[in-house]
Amino acid sequence: MNSIHSDETQSTLNVADVRGHFARRGRRLEHLTIAWNAVEAAVSIAAGLYAGSIALIGFGLDSVIETTSGAALLWRLHLDAPARRERAERIALRIVGICFLALAAYVAYDSAMSLYHREKPEESTPGIVIAVASLIAMPLLARAKRQVADVLKSRALHADSRQTDICAYLSGILLGGLLLNLLLGWWWADPVAALLMVPLIAREGVEALRGEDPCHCA
Repeated sequence: MNSIHSDETQSTLNVADVRGHFARRGRRLEHLTIAWNAVEAAVSIAAGLYAGSIALIGFGLDSVIETTSGAALLWRLHLDAPARRERAERIALRIVGICFLALAAYVAYDSAMSLYHREKPEESTPGIVIAVASLIAMPLLARAKRQVADVLKSRALHADSRQTDICAYLSGILLGGLLLNLLLGWWWADPVAALLMVPLIAREGVEALRGEDPCHCA
């Protein structure tokens, strides 16, 4: 009987150790997210103002929104004790949902203004460099977040990983717009592609606010 009790205790400790390890890993990923997006925002907004590019400024503001989401998840992962976990999860998920909706609203406004003013994507070497770097790094970061979210059963962290995915999509749209304008003169490609993403971004936000589970986390 004592042996069975000892095995159960050891099993509980092992689960707690694994969870603690992944919570720490999640915090490192969110620290990286916040640092990356802070640099991305500063470079993109500065380059956008210098080049007169709404697309680059919008990309930088997207990074500001993602920094807010990352800060909410960092707070959530610091409160992973069983007694506080569920409440922190709900609050973080709502904050991420609000960030999604803010992002959808800005992308819609930014794209509509670009179409209205017939703004061509302006070439900016710093902007191109940061967009390429984001296109490479963000999918890797999103995948790492999903791995942690699956172990922790965190809907909020999974939703945050979707924001990281969207950052990569927006990077691709920005680069694609610059390339299509350069080669074919399709100045409208960038804002149209961004507008097509708005329903996806908004849906993610609504699901997060409702507490729906895109990753089937418990």
